[in-house]
Amino acid sequence: MPAGVCGCCGPLRPRYKRLVDNIFPEDPKDGLVKADMEKLTFYAVSAPEKLDRIGAYLAERLSRDVVRHRYGYVVIAMEALDQLLMACHSQSIKPFVESFLHMVAKLLESREPDLQVLGTNSFVKFANIEEDTPSYHRRYDFFVSQFSAMCHSTHDDPETRTRIRVAGIKGLQGVVRKTVNDELQAIIWEPQHMDKLIPSLLFNMQDTDEDTERASGEENPASLAESCFRELLGRAAYGNMNNAVRPVLVHLDNHHLWEPNEFAVSCFRIIMYSIQAQHSHHVIQQVLGHLDTHSKNTPRVRAGIVQVLLETVAIAAKGSVGPTVLEVFNTLLKHLRVSVDGELADGRRGSSSSVSSSRARDRDSVSSSRARDRDSVSSSRARDSDERIVQNAIIQTIGFFGGNLPDYQRAEVMMFIMGKVPVYGTPCHTIDTVKIGHQGTKRIQTMLLSSLIMVTSGFKCKTICAGLPAAFLEPLCSVSLMEDSELRLLVLEILHNIIDRHDNRAKLRGIRIIPNVAALKIKREKISKQDVMFMKKHGQQLYRHIYLGCKEEDNGQKNFELLFTALALITIELANEDVIIDLIRLSLALQDMALANEENLPMFIRCGIMALVAAYLNFLSQMIASPGLCQHVSKVIELRNLEAPYLLPEHVFREKCPLPTALQADDRAVFFGVVEVTEALCGSAYSVERLSVPYVPQVTDEDRLTRRKSFVDTISLQLDILSNSLPDKSHLAEEITFETLKKAIDTTGLEEQERERRRQVMEKFQKAPFEEIAAHCESKNNMLHDRLTQIFELTIRPPPSPSGPSSVTPGPHYQSVPVYEMKFPDLCVY
Repeated sequence: MPAGVCGCCGPLRPRYKRLVDNIFPEDPKDGLVKADMEKLTFYAVSAPEKLDRIGAYLAERLSRDVVRHRYGYVVIAMEALDQLLMACHSQSIKPFVESFLHMVAKLLESREPDLQVLGTNSFVKFANIEEDTPSYHRRYDFFVSQFSAMCHSTHDDPETRTRIRVAGIKGLQGVVRKTVNDELQAIIWEPQHMDKLIPSLLFNMQDTDEDTERASGEENPASLAESCFRELLGRAAYGNMNNAVRPVLVHLDNHHLWEPNEFAVSCFRIIMYSIQAQHSHHVIQQVLGHLDTHSKNTPRVRAGIVQVLLETVAIAAKGSVGPTVLEVFNTLLKHLRVSVDGELADGRRGSSSSVSSSRARDRDSVSSSRARDRDSVSSSRARDSDERIVQNAIIQTIGFFGGNLPDYQRAEVMMFIMGKVPVYGTPCHTIDTVKIGHQGTKRIQTMLLSSLIMVTSGFKCKTICAGLPAAFLEPLCSVSLMEDSELRLLVLEILHNIIDRHDNRAKLRGIRIIPNVAALKIKREKISKQDVMFMKKHGQQLYRHIYLGCKEEDNGQKNFELLFTALALITIELANEDVIIDLIRLSLALQDMALANEENLPMFIRCGIMALVAAYLNFLSQMIASPGLCQHVSKVIELRNLEAPYLLPEHVFREKCPLPTALQADDRAVFFGVVEVTEALCGSAYSVERLSVPYVPQVTDEDRLTRRKSFVDTISLQLDILSNSLPDKSHLAEEITFETLKKAIDTTGLEEQERERRRQVMEKFQKAPFEEIAAHCESKNNMLHDRLTQIFELTIRPPPSPSGPSSVTPGPHYQSVPVYEMKFPDLCVY
């Protein structure tokens, strides 16, 4: 029978075609024929091998209806396909799905918005179906491209444009759900798909027009895109983070969204809150790498990237910042250096341009050259302010990053940053102080110390040895001797952050005479053995730092306030009986230094030192609860209130405080006396023998490193010169003259000097610190060892042979001497 006859005779057509034809009414407005649709569904479930043919036939009818613009039948066909998909879940549904996706693609390719929305809705329903087995061959490249294009719709009608964009976002969300849940479908994370999907979502998140803002819920493209963006990032594994974050950075670059950077900050907030916590460090590293690529961009762009980095670091969970911590800090410090270099270079260019404009003013008209001069200066100032924004953002980022680190990593970062601080006279592998000059070096020092303050803020080390190791304390004390008030303030704040482990600093703010220390409710614990050992080993460095910091001529009220806080914190956290005696010796030495004024300090500095000593001794006497010391300190303070108010902090640090022309050392009543303090502490069972020995700072190399000379170095240099200039007694020839006889007779002066020297030596060995005695004995021991070695080399000879010296040279041979004929000294014979 010819094949054409089957087309004319309805009963001879295949049953599945007849069932499909029956679901379409004569008038498409009547909708899907539900009774016939139930028959078709029952047939498809009963004979699943016919699903592929049903799908192919429906696709054929739908394609014909699309071409003929019979959109009512298109809607009916898609509704039938949706119901068949929801009802059938057998293995043979795979070919039917291919036909379904082909029909959805036909709808998406059409120019009609209604058909595009219809196809998208059907695809979303399909995406929500969980398939029993994965599909190896199915790809969604076309759908990613088409849905991304719909997200960028530029339709003239705002409502239609919003509908198309919402449909595109829903389609992308469906693709993500369909592919991410399937372990064998990893193609969605490939760069070619992420480069289309991520920018499409960001474009809708960024585009907040009035028309789109009116829509709420699922009809708002911005909120829907953000929801899809969060869902995508939440499903990202570690290996896919790079492909997911890189398109975000590229989109922000292409659309110039780093300046201003509100949208960039909001994007990375979404990223950090959406991804898994253990992947946070990967995002931070990507932003750091992006900052490296923009190292030569404008300051505002770099500042925008750094502020985004600050947000990511602030959100990052503690302990999840990854193993490459020092690499991150190294990158931040490198960009800090670049910013400072750029600021200084712009300053130099601005100054040179002003010079050239002044020359042009002589040649050209005055008004034009002045205008150019104003423009160059204003542009350089604007760039300087932009660079300051970059620097402040980097410092805040370092602080937040350091705050999220565990204690052991924070200690490493502190030492790492301290190693980057340039110190005059020391080699620095990262900063060339010759190239950047004094101003650049100071700027770098200020920035690095400020970042150290941020890192050490909130640092609660169990032992001071962990917070102030020798490798960190020594360079920090070297910087503390710089001839710059701002740097010294930064060093003191760093010390406060590390030493203050019980948050007492806020209670000690400001320098004043505290009437009742107990009312402050200071928290403290018993000093541990590790802290006792630290003070024995490094306490002299802290005392020296405070002593030399007090006599700086550029000190202001803030310097004295922080010095007072440093002394008080040492007393609270690290003071045992020995440390208390050392602190009292230090305070009395400061008072003597201000009275003697051997370095011609300004009167304000001398009075400030006196006020500092008064405030601290008042605090110390109440902390150790010594009634005698409290009485002596209170008596001196009361007398100063009456006779010398300029020696108290409440008066000397006020504006227009009248200062004296000189300090009368004879008026001992207004000063703290060693005898009175000693007697007061004797009643409190303190060992006061060392109070009679004046405090002298240790001799170190810090002054040489900081281009300074202290009086300790001068004294030690004089002693070395005197000791080296003494003549050797072995080379002196005894010369008897009238003058020598006269001096030999009159020996009273020499005997008195000898007694005084012996007394000083005895006091030194009885009351000096152990480190100083050990160093002195070690030097003497080395000198004695060298002398003994020289003597042994001169005196030791091989013993004589009883048979006499043997000779192999030609000539007369001597007879050997028998042992009994040899002459020995009397002491060797018995």
